[in-house]
Amino acid sequence: MRESGILKGASRKEENWKKVKFGEPFEQALDRFRENVQNRNDFDPTSLLQFGLFMSMAVINILKENEAIFGIEGQKVVNDALIKTVYEVGKQIVENVEIPPDVSDIELMSFLATIINTQAWTSIEEPKIDNEDRCSFNILWCPLQDIYSAFDCRVQRYLVQGIINYFQENLLKAEFQVEFKHTIPAGAECCRFVIDRKNPGEQNKWETYSRLLERKALERLNERKKKD
Repeated sequence: MRESGILKGASRKEENWKKVKFGEPFEQALDRFRENVQNRNDFDPTSLLQFGLFMSMAVINILKENEAIFGIEGQKVVNDALIKTVYEVGKQIVENVEIPPDVSDIELMSFLATIINTQAWTSIEEPKIDNEDRCSFNILWCPLQDIYSAFDCRVQRYLVQGIINYFQENLLKAEFQVEFKHTIPAGAECCRFVIDRKNPGEQNKWETYSRLLERKALERLNERKKKD
């Protein structure tokens, strides 16, 4: 069993982690789950993973079918819907949150990443604050790593984009660049992400790479159509 990394509800070594109380997305549904389901003797928690996996496959297939039938417009509709969905999750995470003045920008960004990774993505995270301008994290296990291909993981980019949009517009004082370095579905031992303070006028690397993948997806589709 993998013992390294942290899961939802775990503590971090930073003292300021204890000072920030974030919200719980879908709190009403979670309360009902804890009350009516969690402690039943006949409940198998792997059923939640199975539910999440087939919903995740539905999302990637919806995107692929819209791309195939409607091209760039279909792609945009699905991607915008993903951004909108997780924008609301971001709102629930930081609603009524109080940030003590001694929590630095990079600490707050790192703490938010931990909440996203361990709650919204149900992943095992290994977080690190590298310096005052950079934080990073490794995802040691992701529930999608055995069913998504490396290219399918592009779906996650729009979920990340939605949540970043909310944080930037409503909570964070500084802007940040988010980059992935490698992923488990592509053959790495972990998914590696680095978050740097964004310089004024600097191009948004996350959005830029998302546009590149959008073009690549349509190019792949056109190549398949030519072969057929």
